[in-house]
Order: sequence, then structure tokens, then C-alpha cells
Amino acid sequence: MITADDLIALVRTYNPRCDETLLRRAYDYGRRMHDGQTRHSGEPYFTHPIAVASILAQQRLGDATLVTALLHDTIEDTRASYVAVAEMFGSEIADLVDGVTKLTNLQLSSSETKQAENFRKLLIAMSKDLRVILVKLADRLHNMRTIKAMRPDKQVQKARETMDIYAPLAGRMGMQWMREELEDLAFRVINPEARASIMRRFITLQRESGDVITRITGDIRKELAKVGIEAEVLGRAKKPYSIWRKMQEKDLAFSRLSDIYGFRIICASESDCYSILGAIHQRWRAVPGRFKDYISQPKSNGYRSIHTTVSGRDGKRVEVQIRTRQMHDVAEAGVAAHWSYRDGVRSENPFAVDPAKWISTLTDQLDSGDDHEDFLEAVKLEMYSDQVFCFTPKGDVIKLPRGATPIDFAYAIHTRIGHAVVGAKIDGMRVPLWTRIKNGQSVEVIIADGQMPQSTWLEIATTGKAKSAIRRALREQDRGRYIKLGRELARAAFEHVGKRATDKALTAAARTLRLRDTGSLLARLGSAELTAREVISAVYPDLAPQGGEEVGRDRAVIGLEPGQRFERAKCCEPLPGERIVGITFRGQGVTVHAIDCDILQNYEAQPERWIDLAWHSGTHAAAYTVALDITMSNDAGVLGRICTLIGECNANISDLTFVDRKPDFYRILAVLELRDAEQLHNVISVLDADSDVAQIERHRDTVSAAGKGAT
Repeated sequence: MITADDLIALVRTYNPRCDETLLRRAYDYGRRMHDGQTRHSGEPYFTHPIAVASILAQQRLGDATLVTALLHDTIEDTRASYVAVAEMFGSEIADLVDGVTKLTNLQLSSSETKQAENFRKLLIAMSKDLRVILVKLADRLHNMRTIKAMRPDKQVQKARETMDIYAPLAGRMGMQWMREELEDLAFRVINPEARASIMRRFITLQRESGDVITRITGDIRKELAKVGIEAEVLGRAKKPYSIWRKMQEKDLAFSRLSDIYGFRIICASESDCYSILGAIHQRWRAVPGRFKDYISQPKSNGYRSIHTTVSGRDGKRVEVQIRTRQMHDVAEAGVAAHWSYRDGVRSENPFAVDPAKWISTLTDQLDSGDDHEDFLEAVKLEMYSDQVFCFTPKGDVIKLPRGATPIDFAYAIHTRIGHAVVGAKIDGMRVPLWTRIKNGQSVEVIIADGQMPQSTWLEIATTGKAKSAIRRALREQDRGRYIKLGRELARAAFEHVGKRATDKALTAAARTLRLRDTGSLLARLGSAELTAREVISAVYPDLAPQGGEEVGRDRAVIGLEPGQRFERAKCCEPLPGERIVGITFRGQGVTVHAIDCDILQNYEAQPERWIDLAWHSGTHAAAYTVALDITMSNDAGVLGRICTLIGECNANISDLTFVDRKPDFYRILAVLELRDAEQLHNVISVLDADSDVAQIERHRDTVSAAGKGAT
């Protein structure tokens, strides 16, 4: 166990003026409170708080943060209280310890709705004092380093939570070293075979090619000596998880990966950075599209560096990062650099970001609406995305996530601008709205009065702010349309039972169904969230049409967890009555496939993502689309007769596309809205019996689905 003297000696290396008495008092108090407690490994529990404090000391953090680390589990796990900690160590430290305790109690890997609320609390805690998150990240890092002592199922749960939440959070805060270590520790648990395979290949590569890092480091030093620049040159192999992720993203074998080595050059001044860049590019050929200048365009967390990838010795690609010492300190500590000490005083680093301003840039971009799903999506998008920098026509810089489009750009300026977009120009050229913006481009959006957001924009937009604004506008547009449709449906339904859909009757129905007003009732009726039978039953229970209960889409599938969303796979479009299986997608719910879908072979190596599902046995609404590929005679009246036959089967045609037109035959793709597999069988049987139908089969688009790949 690290002693108090060891910890204080470590702190004094960067802060000789540290409050040694305070640190020793916190050490003794924490050890006394945790006396008799043990970890899963059997070690004394207090070894954990000390290790957390040591991790933070290596980041050169101040006394208050270190004392918080020593005490971070006392309020939760011992007889200590907030009042007792405040009396002994002051309200600042008590608030920090209490904040860490509340974060520990958040179950961040729970269901979607609860997870969204916990993300809100996480951001609130961050906005009050970012040091709470620093302690929590160090706490998670030590727990991951010692995770082998936990039960296997707990290891997997903690590893997934780390990969989904804590590692991206560390990266967003600029603590890239911590992100990489957290990802690799989680990778070791989640996919140990893949990690072991990569490590074996690394060893083989080093045996075949020798110490590449030492040779390339020497080459770089020679080039710097030629131009008379003194700098520190560091080289390393990339982490196994980073390599594995690149293999997955680019669908490459290990042998085809090139830039698996990274080199860092730390120099004295900004001008030296650009001189070094020139020397590197003169000596080695730069790889196109792999240059980023974060010195002239820093990241929001203060990160500054030049990144370039070159073809080095033996044609191997290597990534080179060039930065000053002060830039390096911020690159290592991220937002935590604001609190770091050097020689006993807070570091006056001009590149360190004010934590309050940094957290406000994160929270300001998140919509404050009540939609939990929207909020969670927005948080994840904004937290996990790298950024691109583009310009308005006036030269103002707009920061957007990687992959952003002109629609995201418009909403980043103002919601009103986003709603009115009709076109865009990038670098003066007209482009489609789905074009991905690249670093340094100038973007201009074209707006028009009366324009409103389109539902297709949801697939184009990438930022949480844009998606939330679009959804809100679409809901408002749809509400008026649904109310109008609902009123017609109500009128017809009431007349069917010999009654009138008066305002009084509708108000009574809304009250019985516990809806806010008649507008809400009609909107739900028009959007099929309510059936006409349910509305009539609310007012005239004895007059409601009888029949089996219609199963709503929200409970059409059995086997999902409460609140879990699902969608039918577009490749096979399963129908009620067919055997189905679910494939889980992180943050996107479950995709339902027919059991015989060819795409399922893409997931054979991932059995943990499979869920046994079944359709509800009740009567389903005719709300499930299926495409039929029909080849028929090119004669007068044939198409009309085909449509009539489909209508006689109580099926609705939602789309009709001519795939091929020949003098004697047509080939069409008809998209039908059906209830279940039995209705599909009836439609196919009726059409197949027609003498003018040469061929009919169910269309399954497995080719384009396979092209998208498993995710």
C-alpha cells in the first residue's frame, strides 16, 4: 500500500507548497473510515482511494482534488457523513466528495429513459465542478486496472459502461491517454480473443522488422539536427483497441494496416512547429488528406497540435504530431490542465481552457426539451464526435461534429435559419443538402420564406441540436394534419353507430381517456395511436364495434425489454405470423429480422446481440409494408385489375414503381401495407391465379443491406 509519505513525496515533485498537513489528515481519516473493509481481491479497501489519488497526482492536480480522491467513497460506504467531512475539511471538499458519491450512484448503463435522465445529472455535476468528473474518471481507471477480481458478468457490464460512456468522456475532455487506456482495458474484457490476436501479430511484426520505433525516431532526430531545431522525439505503437477499431472501420486485415505507429515531436515554440513540419515533409512524402492543423484551429477543449501522416522508412505510414511543451501539457491533461500545478503554483498555461466555458459549449448545444430519446441522442452525438471547422460567408468560424451537413450548419447558426433552408453552397459551388462538410470549407445556406423542415432531414442531420429542432417542427406540422384527419375519422365512426361527433362528445371521450383536450384526442386518432373503437367506447361503451383487440405497434413484438425500441429490418421486412429474431444495436434499439434472412449470417460471431422474439398473437393493424415484384402483361386494363385485386384483399398500395417496361410485359415493384403473413399469402395467391401475371414474388433487398455492413 502507498504510504502517506509516498503520496506527499509525489505531490511535492510538482507542488512543493502543498498542504502536507491536510493531505496527511485526509489520508488518516480515509484509512480509519475504511478500516476493516476489503476489495474483491481481498486487499484492504483503502488501497483504492490511494491509487485514485496517485493517478490524479500524476496529472499534477491540487490539494482539494487529491483530498477528494482519498475521501471519495467515505460518504457512500462508511459511517462518515457530509457534515462530518465539511467540519474536518471544509465545504469545498465536502461538496466535491458528495458530487462523486452522487455520480457513483448513477446507473449509466440502465434503460434508455433512465439513462437520459442520468446523463442530465452527469452534465449538471460537470457544470458545477469539473473536478468531480476528474475524480470519477480516475476512480473508473483504477477499477478497470483491477477488474479481474470481479465476477465475469460484472466485468462485462463495467467494461461496456466504460467503453460507451467513460472512455469517450475522457476523450472529449482532452485526456486522450486516459481514453486510450480505458478503451484498451475494456477491450481486454469484452473481446479478449481479438486483443490477444492483435498482440500476437504485433510481436511477430517486431520480430520480422526489428525495432521500427527506434529507427524512425533516429531518422526524425537527424532531420531536426539538419535544420538546427532542438526537440524531444517520442514514438509508440498504437493501442490494440485503436488498431482493432481501424481494422473494423476500414475492413482491413492487420497486414494491410499501415499507420500503426505514432510519433510525437515536442519543441519550444509555435514557429518551430511549422519549421519541423516543413522538414518532415521535405524528407518524407505526405499522405493526402491526412493533415490537420489544430494550432490555427484548436479543439474546444484547448487541444493544439499539428497532425500529419507520411510514408516513412520502407514505405510504412507513420503519424507525426508536432506541438510545443505547453500544448503538450494541455494535450496530456485536457480540461484538467486548468487546475494543474508546476513548481508550487497553478500553471499559467495560455492554452488551458476555462472549464466553465468548456462545459457551457457542451450543454448549450443540447436541447432542453422533454423528449428523453432526443436528449440522449444529442448528448452522445455531441460528446463522442470529433469536430470540423467551417466558415460562414462573413468568415466566422462554426464548429460542427465530423460528418455534419449544411443542415447542421444552418441550425448551428439559428433554428429559424435551419427551418428555412432550401439549398446550400460549399466554397461557392451548389451542393446537395446531404453533402458532408470538410475542415476549412466555406458554407452558405440558401433560405426561403414558407419553407419547413422535411422528414428526410432527420437522416441527413448529424447534430443533436438539428435533429431535436427538426423533430419538434415535424411534430407541430403533423399535429395539425393529424387533428384534421382525426376529426374526419371520428365523424365517420360516430355516424356508423348512429351518433354525432359533437365537441361535447369528443370532450367526454378525451376526459375518459385522460387526455389533455380534444385536440390531443383527435391528433392521436389521426396518427393511429388511438382507434375509432377506443374513442367510441370511451363515450358509448355499449355501441362500440365488437371484435378482437387490435394490437398497436408499441406492443406488437414480445420479448423486448420495457421501453426498448424496435424496427423491422428493411432487408427482409418480417410480418406478424413469421418467425423472427432481434439484433441489438447500441443506442438504436433492436432490429427485427425474419429467421431465414440472409443478413443474419453477418452476426453469427456476435451471439450476445441476438434476442429471441415473437409477434403478438392478436389482430395487427395493416401497418407493415412489404414489396412485391410483379411481372405482368402489357395490355390495356391489366394494371388496373391488379390494383383492384389487391384492394379486394383489404390491402393498401403505398408505392408503385415501374422497374422495367417492355413492349409485351411490365415489371413493377408494389409496396403494400399488410396486417400479417396470412394476408400476404392471400394477396400472392390471388394475383398468381390471374392469367396476365407471369411471375410474382416477395422482394427482399438483401443486397443493399449487405452493402451497409454489420454494425
